[in-house]
Parts: sequence; C-alpha cells; structure tokens
Amino acid sequence: MSDMVEVVIDSIRVSLISQQRIVILREVGADRYLPIWIGIYEAEAIALALQDVEVARPLTWDLLKNVFSLMEAQILRVEVTSLHEDTYYGNIVVELDGRNIDIDSRPSDAIALAVRAHVPILVSRPILDSVGVTPEEDMQETAQGKGQNAETPASEVNEENLSVFKDFLENLDIDDEDKGDEEDNGKKKKL
Repeated sequence: MSDMVEVVIDSIRVSLISQQRIVILREVGADRYLPIWIGIYEAEAIALALQDVEVARPLTWDLLKNVFSLMEAQILRVEVTSLHEDTYYGNIVVELDGRNIDIDSRPSDAIALAVRAHVPILVSRPILDSVGVTPEEDMQETAQGKGQNAETPASEVNEENLSVFKDFLENLDIDDEDKGDEEDNGKKKKL
C-alpha cells in the first residue's frame, strides 16, 4: 500500500460534445489530477452520494454496501490499481473475519461505493506519475514557451489558472476518438 496515493473526488464533468462523464480525482495535499472516463449511471450514483441525496430504493452501490454490512465485512478502502491498454482496473479492499480480501472492480463502481461507505480512495503512484495532470506545471511550460514569466506564487494560483485543464476536458472530441479507436482495435480508456 506504500505505493498508493490517496485522492479525493474533485469533480464530475460532462463532455459537451458527447455527454460522456469524467470523474476528476485530486491527489490529497497536491494539485495533481487524474481524469477517468466513467459511465453515465456511475457518474449519477457518485454525484447523488456526494450530495447526500436519498433515493426511494437502493441503487446497486447501496445494495453492495448493505450486503457487506450484513456479512459483517468492513470496507477498508478502494483502489485504482493499474492501467492496461487504456483501461483502468480497480479494487475494493474489505476486512472479513480478520483477513483482508481484494475484490476486483471497475474504478467507477469502487468510487461510487467509497463515497457511500466514507472510505479512502487510493491510486497507484505509477498511474499518477504517468497520466496524472498538474495544471500549474502545464501552465508554466506554456508561459515559458511564450516568453512570459512562468513563476506564479502559490498564493496567486486561483480558479482562473485551472481553466487550461477545464478547457482541455471540455474540448475533447470523443466522436473523433471513437472513430480512431475502431481502427486501433478499441484502445480507449474504459472502466
């Protein structure tokens, strides 16, 4: 677990072009982000739990949490463990009868469960190192390329400085990516 980094849900975004959802995870204590494409239903389930909205009947993730509870299994944490061929893999870690059990899961389902169970979300450090996004560094590289002063004190960083990251996510053309994916044998970030 030492090679894992704790993250929190920063936001859930909707692509204006395709209406696909992206959960943005933010490293605790840092400004490094991990965007993960998720399904519409998983995004809605995460958003409902984040807003403490109660539904009339249990959703799948509520049901799973209730089953763990009835079996006297404690959900310890959820993990995004690896990335293979643009597909993220997750894990739900539970304690049952004094032993830890790893349950293979899509990260989106694990995150929806974590929000309900109020447990930590962890991401493998190699994933964050390879595909994590740090907006300030990206902005400094852009500013240096344009000959501007790239040094911005941390106290002056604000929401406007994150607009580069927001613009990137909002302007992704998923339709073109899907066409290219068919040619690339389905290589797309999926959950």
